[in-house]
Amino acid sequence: MTAFVLIHGAGDSGWAWHLLEAELQARGHTSVAPDLPAENDELGYEDYADVVLDAAAPLGDPSELVVVGHSLGGFTAPIVAEKANAKQLVLLAAMIPAPGESTNDWWSSTGYMEAASAQSQRDGGLTGNSDEMISFYNGVPEELAREAAEHALGQSERPMGQPWPLTAWPDVPTRFLLCRDDRFFPADFFRALVPARLGITPEEVPGGHCVMLGQADELADALLAGLD
Repeated sequence: MTAFVLIHGAGDSGWAWHLLEAELQARGHTSVAPDLPAENDELGYEDYADVVLDAAAPLGDPSELVVVGHSLGGFTAPIVAEKANAKQLVLLAAMIPAPGESTNDWWSSTGYMEAASAQSQRDGGLTGNSDEMISFYNGVPEELAREAAEHALGQSERPMGQPWPLTAWPDVPTRFLLCRDDRFFPADFFRALVPARLGITPEEVPGGHCVMLGQADELADALLAGLD
């Protein structure tokens, strides 16, 4: 049995993981998916990490945890993994911060805007579309996507301008799962960024940015395959 710690991104909540949690449980594993205190203007990513670790405490030995961060959760997940000396860190369509880099600076320093614009030109404006049902929840049934939006938490701007606190990437085995149909973070963007920042090749799964809602069964298979 493996214990998974699931960290949501901005404008999301722990609820977004409920289908994946059901898939993991059906396969004999356990998980926790806490709501981050993202609406609190007094807190930063290290505080988020402490909330996650508190929520994960009932799962047992922290060094046996698999920490999964989605989207903006990529700024919190490595902090959790380092503090726990986790078994594995998985970034799922997630931002990859560099030491001292702020979230606000990440967009320009990674070349995201240029990559998203180029992909938008290729796909006729689907990538980066102002309708989140097209750009964020593509591949998710509409009723489920609208329910997810109702569970969404606000995101404080406080952490966005602060330097990422780690001085180096944690010494934890790291994987990256990109979503081939992602219209928020284009696949080609991550195919270039992941080797450049992490020195690894991203693994690819079908689905859009919110794959945990659109294709939870295939995501569970991918997460478990990486444990072998």
